[in-house]
Amino acid sequence: MLTSLGDLFTTKRVIVTVGCGGVGKTTIAAALALAAARRGRRVLCLTIDPAKRLATSLGLREMAHEAQEIDPALWRAEGEGTLTAMMLDVRGTFDALVTRYSSNPQTRDRILNNRIYKEVSGSLAGTPEYMAMEKLYALRDDPRYDLIVLDTPPTSNALDFLEAPDKMIEAVDSPAIQAFVGAFERTGKLSINLLSKAMAKVLSGLGTFTGADFLSQVAEFLADLQSLFGGFRERASKVRDALMGKEVAFVVVSSPDPMAVGEAMFFVDHLQKHQMNAEALVMNRVRQAEDLPTPSADRLAGLLSDANIPGAGDLGASFSRAWRDMATWARRDAFEVARARREMASVPRHVVVPTLDEDVYDLVALGHVAARLV
Repeated sequence: MLTSLGDLFTTKRVIVTVGCGGVGKTTIAAALALAAARRGRRVLCLTIDPAKRLATSLGLREMAHEAQEIDPALWRAEGEGTLTAMMLDVRGTFDALVTRYSSNPQTRDRILNNRIYKEVSGSLAGTPEYMAMEKLYALRDDPRYDLIVLDTPPTSNALDFLEAPDKMIEAVDSPAIQAFVGAFERTGKLSINLLSKAMAKVLSGLGTFTGADFLSQVAEFLADLQSLFGGFRERASKVRDALMGKEVAFVVVSSPDPMAVGEAMFFVDHLQKHQMNAEALVMNRVRQAEDLPTPSADRLAGLLSDANIPGAGDLGASFSRAWRDMATWARRDAFEVARARREMASVPRHVVVPTLDEDVYDLVALGHVAARLV
């Protein structure tokens, strides 16, 4: 079992960090990009997270939808390495797909200018996850980069990312939507009489509040969007095939929280069942403590009293409890790390990143995480 991710930088074209929310996968993705750039690779870090904290840690004022190359002087570049960051533009990526698969300019313009599309193009089920995959597919052959590191969207369920294409299509291609669109296409306007009684009743009530014109715009949007589904399905299939390629590595990120470890195990199993390359497991924010006996409250109080510190007795008791608690948490984290290594032994690389003394707010702290990864 390897304890470094450094070899992935030269053997892979794409690294995808995945994991449940709150485990620090955005930080791990940025640290991987930094480590690869320091080893002379031309790296693009593609993120979904617009947080100010991430931008600052990469030496940027703010994340942008355009590629931003980070000043090499800020991260001590060696050789020809470059570090570039970009935030996913969900709406822009969706617009590009509409433009690609519209049968004619009139259909394209009708969709892009439809007020329903403008409202929902960034929030349909699975859209951010699907557009992240789409953007990755579009960039994978970009000659400007040797390596692309993708930070997947924050989701309550890590599998949402891989199931995104099906979820987005199912959201609009359901039998109910088919009937809704069919009632519109037969006459060129929404005809409630052509719907089932149950649906007609629901939509009649809805129309009372929204107006019939609004419902017709919804129907027109869905009818136009369905004309693109063939292209979407074909593209989704190509994206899935690309993610199964040997040049793509999935890095599963977890914390030592038992639920996060369980999620990571589930994700590794899913990746392997779908023939995707789970190449590494990163256990992040692991608490560690020196293997030393816990000093007694009296002993600590005595030391504090000798230093003429007021309230030595109470402070000694508090310090002793804190030391004991820290040791307890460290043992629990060590147990979960061992469980993860045992249960996910099929993953060839396991790396532990301890809890740092400082938050990751700049390139210096990010460099500390990068050093742990390689």
